[in-house]
Amino acid sequence: MTDQNPDSPPAASPDSIDRHWHLARTETELSVADLEYALLRCHQAFDRWQSECLATVADVAQTGPENALLHVIRMNDRPKSIHDLAHMSNRQDIPNIQYSLRKLIAAGLITRSGSGRSGVTYDVTDEGRAITDRYSEVRAAILIAAVETVPDLARRLDAASRALELMTGLYDQAARTAATHRRRPGAAMPPVR
Repeated sequence: MTDQNPDSPPAASPDSIDRHWHLARTETELSVADLEYALLRCHQAFDRWQSECLATVADVAQTGPENALLHVIRMNDRPKSIHDLAHMSNRQDIPNIQYSLRKLIAAGLITRSGSGRSGVTYDVTDEGRAITDRYSEVRAAILIAAVETVPDLARRLDAASRALELMTGLYDQAARTAATHRRRPGAAMPPVR
């Protein structure tokens, strides 16, 4: 028996709600739009999580993307070039990566070695290693512990990771295709086919 007020309207079932909008006119568009909207929200939550987790282990002010860059540099405990970092994180915004690297160097978390266009690499400092180790411990205690409370979530995360990797490839190809059809400034909009 429910405590629902008999004068209130019945709760709508999820299937009775129209979720279509300008990016979700068909069922396939709806599926993709739902994923994109979930990605948008997840990305923002992930950035907040990274910043808050880092703040629990270090007195450094780094953004989520800078924190992610720090962990990618630490990955496999080997130095990485800026091109490695861009490739591994699927980023093309080299000036932003360079800015983040300067901030991480100034915070004493990474070092820069080598010279020339292709000879420069970045590695974590002892302080960066200690902070990323503490981050990993807090991550395990808070996030991983929470994941483990949800039945079958680890398996579902594996499937989600595979789906996101597939979508990454599709987005990259779609971006290349869209770039070939980019409008010239001031040109009339072509008809939609």
